[in-house]
Amino acid sequence: MKNVVIIRDRGQFTIPDAIRKTLNWVSPMSAVTISIVKPDEIMIKPHQVRVDKEKIWDLIKASRAIKSKGKGSAAEFLGQDRYSH
Repeated sequence: MKNVVIIRDRGQFTIPDAIRKTLNWVSPMSAVTISIVKPDEIMIKPHQVRVDKEKIWDLIKASRAIKSKGKGSAAEFLGQDRYSH
């Protein structure tokens, strides 16, 4: 699908309805990545956050392994801490 659009003063352009209706990730306030492919070509893709799942699980396991000297759960502590400030 091709469409012609006009780039306005501050580098803005509107993605045509026909394209927006075809792609569910093209919506208001969507984060996108814009890359130069060639000197006369750019590419727009949905922004994807790269997450290291193994690192996250390692941190979760490490936090669960911490022994508390007090009584109660971490959730109770966080709740009390949150409301005390």
